[in-house]
Amino acid sequence: MSHILIVDDDPQIRDVLRIALKKAGHAVTEAGDGAEGLAKARNGKADLIVLDIGLPEMDGLELCRRLRAEHQTPVLFLTARDEEIDRVLGFELGGDDYVTKPFSPRELVARIRAILKRTEAGPVPDAAQLLSHGGLRLDPGRHLCNFGAQAVALTAREMELLAHLMARPDHVATKAQLTDAVYGPTIHVSDRTLDSHLRNLRAKLADAGCKNAIETVHGVGIRMGACQPA
Repeated sequence: MSHILIVDDDPQIRDVLRIALKKAGHAVTEAGDGAEGLAKARNGKADLIVLDIGLPEMDGLELCRRLRAEHQTPVLFLTARDEEIDRVLGFELGGDDYVTKPFSPRELVARIRAILKRTEAGPVPDAAQLLSHGGLRLDPGRHLCNFGAQAVALTAREMELLAHLMARPDHVATKAQLTDAVYGPTIHVSDRTLDSHLRNLRAKLADAGCKNAIETVHGVGIRMGACQPA
């Protein structure tokens, strides 16, 4: 049983989500504003947070920004507007997925199930399952990333994206291939969404001292860079 925290100021939406999630076998905790949501998220009990962007007290983007400084709990954003700027900002702040209101409870539960499946802890991998390129080391099974001695905190999406690139570091992957690797072929996301993940990933690696981790081959796609200290 996974524990889901719902943070939304609309009690009707919380009712719909609670019923759908409990029917799917999840435990549910609720919060009606951003401040309450942050307090409940900080206790570390939630396996995933369903987070409305338009919240009183503290909006969902600010809540996610503060939470990401402390935890890597997966976040699925809810937004009342199908505006790409909301989605891009959400992904840049470390969100794992988004659903636009009005939404299908069945689709939302399926999205949650997919995120949890990607982030659940697996068995400790053997050396053959570890990925390395230059000074970069990735352990997907334990959700660990290091550049030299520096740990790099990644979201589930960023981990999947980096793992796909590191599995074939000299191969140039198209954006369509990367999107399918991260989201699956049945979920449509725009190139700007993928660009947000790549920008976030590059920034985190650069902060760890790896400023040449990911290269863009113009007109073709993306591949790993040298991954050496600048």
